[in-house]
Amino acid sequence: MAKDFDFDQKGTKVVSPIRLAHVVLRTNNFKTMVDFYKTFLGGQASYENEFLSFITYDEEHHRIAIGMIPGTGPKNQRTCGLEHIAFTFPSLNELLLAYRQRKALGIVPSWSVNHGVTTSIYYHDPDGNMIETQVDAFETPEESTAFMMSKAFQENPFGADFDPEDYIRRIKAGESEESVLKRPDVGPRGPESLPARVLGVA
Repeated sequence: MAKDFDFDQKGTKVVSPIRLAHVVLRTNNFKTMVDFYKTFLGGQASYENEFLSFITYDEEHHRIAIGMIPGTGPKNQRTCGLEHIAFTFPSLNELLLAYRQRKALGIVPSWSVNHGVTTSIYYHDPDGNMIETQVDAFETPEESTAFMMSKAFQENPFGADFDPEDYIRRIKAGESEESVLKRPDVGPRGPESLPARVLGVA
């Protein structure tokens, strides 16, 4: 019962949450941002007025909230803060289908990279916030962690750039998803090799 709950438990660490629920973005470009995220996520508003929109696409009441906050200025890509938000797809085929569907609507990637632990396609929203769409390369978290502890990942934690259209061609030619998801060895890679837009200099 709640009254018997021990609120004085010390433990060895703070109790962890069960999930990340949502991300809230502030904007001075409200309608454009709301329209973008509804389109990008295939979502709809669970509640919306002239300055707030709560957008959902799954069982959560909202995953993205957008608020028009008075006094908000344009985003500065070169300052500290949130780097990106990420959305996972169940398969490489669905990740690439979403890429094609967005492309048909004029939403094109900023960067496509096989990290090894995930294959990821990045975008920028109208305010300049970065969004990652990804698919996991491994079946279990343990396998993913093992890869991230490997020498190959230590030498190159960023991955190998790829062309989504090339991945689609390979799959259509009969190559397995497992084979396409395997990261090629491009040698050591540091942050200076990242695309200019990702670095916030373009």
